[in-house]
Amino acid sequence: MTARLRRSVPLLVSAAGAMIVTLDGTVLLLAQPGLQHALAADPVQVQWTSTGYLVAVASLLVLAGRLGDRYGHLRLLCIGLLGFGAASAGIALAPSVGWVIALRVVQGLFGALLQPATLAVLRLAYPERELRRAVAVRTGAIAVAAGSGPVLGGVLVAHFGWRAVFWLNVPVVLAAVLLASAVRLPTPERQARQPLDLTGAVLLAGALALLVHALAGVPAHGWTSGPTLLGLAAVAALAAAFAVSQRRAAHPIVPSAVTRSVPVTASMALLLLATAGLFGSLFTAAFLLQDVLGLDPLATGLRVLPLTVLMVLGSPLASVALGRWGPRPTAVTGTLLVVIGVAGFARLSASGATGPAGALCTALIGAGFAAVMVTATGTVVGDAPPEYAGAVGGLKQTATNIGPTLGIAVATSVGAAASAGPTLLVLAAITALGLLPAALLPGNRRTDMPERPPGREPEAPARR
Repeated sequence: MTARLRRSVPLLVSAAGAMIVTLDGTVLLLAQPGLQHALAADPVQVQWTSTGYLVAVASLLVLAGRLGDRYGHLRLLCIGLLGFGAASAGIALAPSVGWVIALRVVQGLFGALLQPATLAVLRLAYPERELRRAVAVRTGAIAVAAGSGPVLGGVLVAHFGWRAVFWLNVPVVLAAVLLASAVRLPTPERQARQPLDLTGAVLLAGALALLVHALAGVPAHGWTSGPTLLGLAAVAALAAAFAVSQRRAAHPIVPSAVTRSVPVTASMALLLLATAGLFGSLFTAAFLLQDVLGLDPLATGLRVLPLTVLMVLGSPLASVALGRWGPRPTAVTGTLLVVIGVAGFARLSASGATGPAGALCTALIGAGFAAVMVTATGTVVGDAPPEYAGAVGGLKQTATNIGPTLGIAVATSVGAAASAGPTLLVLAAITALGLLPAALLPGNRRTDMPERPPGREPEAPARR
């Protein structure tokens, strides 16, 4: 293996892990109708094939990142990949919908192990300049997976049935694990091993699990229903207990070096709001194009294709802008583009939504979101000390997992199917709130980003 290729392997592993998770989520949407028919499942059970996964993954991401900081990110990445692939194979063989739901929860657990590690690997492998480019490539890879997932899922379901979309993960996972075995990462200088804050971990996991469950139930129950209010009240109580425990803990689950970092906390708030606006808008646009205008799923996918294309093309350009002008101008510009695109789509007539004006709006959203993702991810990963790379990776992934659930909850409560225009304007306003944390990011090109310290020895994946 040449030196240049060896240098690219960590990026390939990171992108592969991120694409596996993204692809799995998009192809699932195409598999659910066939799954429901074949296993005689009711709509609530089908919904839990998504909700069970989301609850498991969102609640455990931060803890998984801290475990990676403690035991090694490549080890956690390989365990996560293998477990994710094994759960996928189990789902493909599942005899009933109950097994599917249980294995989706297991899949979420292993997905939580691998997601923070995909970012931590980049933080430990590359210095600042190369890190920006690596984050841009990873973002573009996620966009490719998100865009190709519905097409690939449709082909597999049409020709081989719903179980085929879960078999798809198995060879991809094995290839990613083989790639990971070739990675050698410098080990960050660590002080004496600190005890794990189990109390904080349990409180945080419980709060996040209840939050995702409550938000996922909004489409069915509404914001003011008993289950939603009770769930949000429980979230508030657990969050308060978590805050108290973190102040008292000698070694909190979320390190103080991370919580005190304005760039890190601002980037996570920006990601939460931007993903809420984007996914809520896509949810609303899908209702508009299919239920109101009568387009089929393929035609709908083609109408939003400019978003995917501009995300792929815009990611490297965002990396260049980030290096030249810094995080704040790049993030503010990206957020504004998303707001303009969503608000513009809201003002279009039915015919305009399917024409060039609609394509322009979705292209603006894609270009803007690429700038936000590259800037916020690069800032979160790059600003964190290497010994806490997993913790910040887990926090970042938590924001991007909860944001879409929040956006869809808002879209359904406003009335995505009945009033797309007002719904999109509300989502544009939510996205515009991201300008506040974007303004808190560093205003000039980062020259003081903490560099990865030299490692004492390579970190290899676990062989047991």
